[in-house]
Amino acid sequence: MTDNNSRNADLCISREDFRKTGYYLIDKLADFYGNIADNPVTSGETPNQIREVLGSDALPENGQSVDAIFERTVDLLFKHSLFNGHPKFFGYITSSPAPIGSLADLLAAAINPNVGANILSPMATAIEKQTVKWLAEFIGVPASYGGILVSGGNMANLTAFLAARTAKAPKNIKEEGLINAGKEMLFYCSKATHTWIEKAAVLFGHGTNAIRWIPVDNNNKMDTHALEQQIEKDIKDKKQPFLVIANAGDVSTGVVDNLSEIAAICKRHDLWFHVDGAYGIPAAVVPHYASLFEGIKEADSIALDPHKWLYAPLEAGCTLVKNPQHLPDTYSSHPVYYNFDGSAEEPSTNYYEYGFQNSRGFRALKVWAALQQVGKNGYIKMIDEDIELSKYLFSEAQKHPELEAVTQNLSITTLRFIPTHDEQSGMSREDYLNSINEKLLNKLQQGGKVFLSNAIIGGKYCLRACIVNFRTSRKDINEVIDIIIKEGRSVCEE
Repeated sequence: MTDNNSRNADLCISREDFRKTGYYLIDKLADFYGNIADNPVTSGETPNQIREVLGSDALPENGQSVDAIFERTVDLLFKHSLFNGHPKFFGYITSSPAPIGSLADLLAAAINPNVGANILSPMATAIEKQTVKWLAEFIGVPASYGGILVSGGNMANLTAFLAARTAKAPKNIKEEGLINAGKEMLFYCSKATHTWIEKAAVLFGHGTNAIRWIPVDNNNKMDTHALEQQIEKDIKDKKQPFLVIANAGDVSTGVVDNLSEIAAICKRHDLWFHVDGAYGIPAAVVPHYASLFEGIKEADSIALDPHKWLYAPLEAGCTLVKNPQHLPDTYSSHPVYYNFDGSAEEPSTNYYEYGFQNSRGFRALKVWAALQQVGKNGYIKMIDEDIELSKYLFSEAQKHPELEAVTQNLSITTLRFIPTHDEQSGMSREDYLNSINEKLLNKLQQGGKVFLSNAIIGGKYCLRACIVNFRTSRKDINEVIDIIIKEGRSVCEE
């Protein structure tokens, strides 16, 4: 029931109860962060075991107390999760989340701005604009680059892909579509490119045959000679090349393509130059690695993920565009039910015009807060330390008779376990080593002592360690070496 002055909805929490539950949760999180290194990286439970712990699938008929819900939820998550904040989490490219980002997400959720239109989120929009400007400055491109915060690398790259197509396609493509675009539109990337490019080909109507997969050289960099040859062949065959994607830290090995050479090729053929720096481009802030990224200022668009090497909690990706107008040219619409334009004297920035989403959460706050907490110099130190730890892991693997160090670039090291015995069960030596290392990885991922991922390099199945973790130390690297050796021997015995 309600009266004329107030409404007591079931979702309301009194100020006192909110404060009590909030203090309880913050205390638990403070202990979680303080003790994270003492706990397993993962519970290693199967989906069936997790479902059993979670319990009934029936929708509750009646409500429960907030205290009871959070006590149970804390128990479920703290005992049955994988913790990418653990100092021995080196899997894939998910960073250890900055505690300030957790607090920022709480605040963002409480204010709950819809950062799709300025009138709906005046301060949040201003903070996102400032964050985008800071990110451009951080990686060493002019602050005149504009962009938008998105969910992650897939969306950052897809957002740029459509902007590239709109810029390079016939002007009627929005009305007539690809079928009337004339020539077949093609795009180019190395064989080391992330799978987002296949999603783009399928979702945006090009088909995967429109992808020109360019071979890589011995260092896993795009072969720029092969790239130009393929572009020239396609032009001769009456096709329409429009986009080249370069890697600034490929997902398997961390290699950075020759950005300057690719930029020059794009300029000669009037192609859009996109850099997928979702993982690696933050390393451009470290002075003695900046030369790796020479040519980045020529990029028409750049993808980067603050939830990777800027340590933001998920989700936080970013698309940067040299000429920001390309985003509204691609995504803007003005339905009669939107009154978002602002005044003629001061037009509004409405982020629904810059990407796929209309309703948008406040992703920028956690990135903005962390950039202020440690500043550019703080990030230089942490990113440089991550790279040095990766180099240390590689050098320790080189020293050990039962390990083969395979590659090391940026903060990614690949290696594999090499048994001292020669029992191959009728398999070739390489097939046997691949089998052993695949079984070893599965065991490590379930064991909870360390979490690695995999990479296939020159036909070798490798263990892959990506260090984007401000909690990791040399002590962790030494312990990980010991764990790999112990578990590798165990797999061989089994």
